[in-house]
Amino acid sequence: YSGQLGDFTTASRVLPRPVAVLGDRVQAISLGLWHTCALVAGTGAGETNVMCWGDNRFGQLGNGSLTSVTMPVTVQGLGSRVFAISAGVSHTCAVVGSASAGGGVMCWGSNSQGQLGDNTQVDHPLPVEVAGLHTGVRAVAAGNEYTCALTMAGGVKCWGIGYRGELGDGTGLSQSQPVDVK
Repeated sequence: YSGQLGDFTTASRVLPRPVAVLGDRVQAISLGLWHTCALVAGTGAGETNVMCWGDNRFGQLGNGSLTSVTMPVTVQGLGSRVFAISAGVSHTCAVVGSASAGGGVMCWGSNSQGQLGDNTQVDHPLPVEVAGLHTGVRAVAAGNEYTCALTMAGGVKCWGIGYRGELGDGTGLSQSQPVDVK
């Protein structure tokens, strides 16, 4: 419907088709509600980047626009050392830096509940750093208006909507920056 299959169309498919321009460079993939993102090997040794496609009403493709696309576009501003990605309903996050030492989290797209973790509720069509998570993160998981990160120390931090207990901090409140899961 929104081009999330990445085959230059908005047609539904009952059989698999290749995603345009990715070839055999894909290392990981994550699906949002109406958008898709892939962690893709770069041109240099050890380089990786993120490419996304589909719905972009909130900037969840990370290319600086709000225009939906039917083929992969490169997320801007992440650098060349991305090692984890996760697409939420209408936002996306990545862990950048060193996989062995832990990286920092950057997110983009819808931020109505603070799910980007930058201490605002402003949508961002380009990646922003998550407050306080510049290093030491192993993995990230984006959900429906909230996000969580696994630290190298084994702790979990979450941010975004919290009224149903999503953040695990016991408050039932939304947070626009990371809080420790109890």
